[in-house]
Amino acid sequence: MEFGAVAGVLAVDKNDKQKQETDRSVCPTKDMDSWNYFNYFTEIEDYFWKKRGAHLLVSPLDWAIMETWQKAGVPLDAVLKGIDRAFESYQRSRRGGAGKALKSLAYCTDAVLDAAQEQLEAAAGSPPKNGKAAKEPFSREELKAFFAKNAAQIVGAAAKGPANTGTGCAERLREIAELLSGMAVLLDAPGALDLEDLERRLTILDDKLQALLMSAVSEETMLKIRREIDGQLAAYRRKMKAEQIALVEKQYLQKRLLQEFGLPRLSLYYFS
Repeated sequence: MEFGAVAGVLAVDKNDKQKQETDRSVCPTKDMDSWNYFNYFTEIEDYFWKKRGAHLLVSPLDWAIMETWQKAGVPLDAVLKGIDRAFESYQRSRRGGAGKALKSLAYCTDAVLDAAQEQLEAAAGSPPKNGKAAKEPFSREELKAFFAKNAAQIVGAAAKGPANTGTGCAERLREIAELLSGMAVLLDAPGALDLEDLERRLTILDDKLQALLMSAVSEETMLKIRREIDGQLAAYRRKMKAEQIALVEKQYLQKRLLQEFGLPRLSLYYFS
């Protein structure tokens, strides 16, 4: 997905000049050899906790926002820099820090996207990095264990899933688990790990899983989740455009469906 397109969706109250700048066909390069980058969500969550000064749970809405940044390819360091700027701006608006603490990542979206755009512009004129062999962020055995754990969770969910999903859903869940388990063979191939290709394959399985859940979920459960989404977004709807809301709603819905069925996220970004 092009960063310019996503920036246009996520940015709040941008003027025309800024929209033109972010509409360029550019996409941040993910550092696929970085442990921190695959620990993307935990890093952001911990950093946001520290900035708030309170170890509180990040809301489902915040997780949906983080996922839109990850899917847009926003680099981790740009997210952290944007959070810093958002807090500084918020504290200034509260007259020296008086008042309530900043409570949601929704307030950080503009600052994060600005930081990512600056990083792209700076990288455009940078010389190529020296060709040192990158250290693998985790071992092949760790990856095999990650795949096996998720496959077992999917099989478990198929065995005890909601009765109204039917046997067809359970069978398809087991098929997805088999495909995931089969990916372990790729880890035995000689040469360096191709983490980008592994992530592509996991994304395909994640898409299959989401499509299955959308077809199997009951109307009652979907209504419950939709009510949750509306409640979470109520305070931000006036500040967000329709495209923004639709993107965050999609990520929120995907996360909640997995929770309802007791299923894992398959991406390496959720490796821990």
